[in-house]
Amino acid sequence: MLSDQSRPVIEATLPVVGEHIGEIASRFYEHLFAEHPELLDGTFNRGNQADGSQQRALAGSVAAFASMLINSADTMPEKLLRRIAHKHASLGIRPEQYQVVHDNLMWAIVDVLGEAVTPEVAAAWDEVYWLMANALINQERGLYSARGVRPETVWRPWRVEKKIQETADVVTFVVERMDDRLVKTSLPGQYVSVLMPMTDGVRQPRQYSLTRADDGRHRQFSVKRVEGDGKPDGEMSTLLCDTIGVGDVVTTSLPFGDVVLDDAGRPVVFASAGIGITPMAGMLSHLVAADSGLDITVLHADADEASFALRRQVVGDVLAARNASIHVWYEKGAGSVEPVNGVHAGLMDLSEVTLPDDALYYLCGPLPFMQAVRSSLIERGVEPRDIQYEVFGPDLWQADLD
Repeated sequence: MLSDQSRPVIEATLPVVGEHIGEIASRFYEHLFAEHPELLDGTFNRGNQADGSQQRALAGSVAAFASMLINSADTMPEKLLRRIAHKHASLGIRPEQYQVVHDNLMWAIVDVLGEAVTPEVAAAWDEVYWLMANALINQERGLYSARGVRPETVWRPWRVEKKIQETADVVTFVVERMDDRLVKTSLPGQYVSVLMPMTDGVRQPRQYSLTRADDGRHRQFSVKRVEGDGKPDGEMSTLLCDTIGVGDVVTTSLPFGDVVLDDAGRPVVFASAGIGITPMAGMLSHLVAADSGLDITVLHADADEASFALRRQVVGDVLAARNASIHVWYEKGAGSVEPVNGVHAGLMDLSEVTLPDDALYYLCGPLPFMQAVRSSLIERGVEPRDIQYEVFGPDLWQADLD
């Protein structure tokens, strides 16, 4: 909770800070990497830096947190913090790194706003930062403890056992643990960070959803080639798809991720588009492995059937489940050789299917797709709290704050 001393200062300065928060975030990262270039090796995703998404996500998160301190004094943006904490834990972020971020962020605020940052203003924003930082540090400490690891031990070497070409641009990797250290199984819907050296020797992390229920010894994740031809936004997927093969070793984190299957016993609906099928496939696999009797509805949209990654696994799991159905939408036409319950032409249209009552919804896909589906569900009376969504990369939507 913000102190009585800082509250009026933040309230008065939030508009001007909000107006310049994007510039502050950009200057922050420039200064941070100039002062600490080692953070570009193994910690920060330079693809997200190159396209500006990391800067926009930081700006949105800080502004949202400060606004909530002013407008909802007795609450915290728990979902926002939880999402960030899980991402940080998958990267092995340490508490002492928050001081480094603090010093460079405060420098950026002064650099952009100049004389407007009086000692009083600096002290108030310093308080905002540490309220957010300490909340994240505490959550991350709990995540590490639950996994029985320290930040520096979240990483494990895994040997590639299988490499499966799912579609023209999606590859599935099945990896096997290389040591005898205990590894807890993932929760349905979680991801791992993959850490690999790029062609210039700099290690880069990327997150990939686990696409099948695991036993702690084997894991499966799928990679979609990102256009970029070796540039920062596509260098990891290019490396994995083109270079890494059976017998090679990859380094991955333990599983993390806050969008996980709820065990409330209510019907579940998975709605995905494109590579957004990956966390849905993982959740569905867990339900089948547990012989769940839940009412399961799978809704997926893609360009065509040949582009539907993990198609045979997903359709096979739907057939194996006791009470499941699947509907697909293909932009290039309503043709299918799979035993699906419904195949539709065009974009996903929820009016074409019957949805179960009192269901929990899980969304993943391009942002416009998730925005449209979520809006359609809310128009149909679904409570926002019953809709979870997974964003690949920095969360530039933050719909959980609505």
